[in-house]
Amino acid sequence: MTYFTDLIELSDLAAVCARELAEPIAQAGSMVQETLEDGGSLLFCGNGGSAADAQHLAAEYIVRFKRSRGPLRALALTTDTSVITAAANDLSFADVFARQVEALAREGDLLFLHSTSGESENLIRAATAARSAKVRTVALLARGGGRLRTEVDLAVVIPTETVARAQELHLAIGHAICERVDRHFSDGPS
Repeated sequence: MTYFTDLIELSDLAAVCARELAEPIAQAGSMVQETLEDGGSLLFCGNGGSAADAQHLAAEYIVRFKRSRGPLRALALTTDTSVITAAANDLSFADVFARQVEALAREGDLLFLHSTSGESENLIRAATAARSAKVRTVALLARGGGRLRTEVDLAVVIPTETVARAQELHLAIGHAICERVDRHFSDGPS
């Protein structure tokens, strides 16, 4: 029975997000589209399950989502274990994403930060590094958004304290943005 309770909770929260977050989600979609049209890259990062979401969404842009189209410039900063472990060992774990932003991100790029708490120091430092590099930032957050909410250009905050519901909706929002981008860059019907 708990499973069905979770599904109802997710459904109710999704309806709230569709009503209350439509504007920031559309704004994030516009930022993605503009970035890609102007030749910029999308960068994604997060920790734990949010790292998996970051990787999943980067793959949707590089490979495809629903429609046939060429590859789009995207990179998950969560996938290079040599870079991550070297940065964690030689600098600090708090610098694993910021160091990559400093090395790889350029003005005109867009950094997505995935976090359910908004309190991860490595994401806050990545946002700071992005600002220094004149890279725009979007954060997918929950639980009030934490400190990260004020460090980004656009915060999309799921109104929940439940990590699982937040991650499920972060991925749904990411897919909604991918759908918009797919339609725009599509080579034809799917």
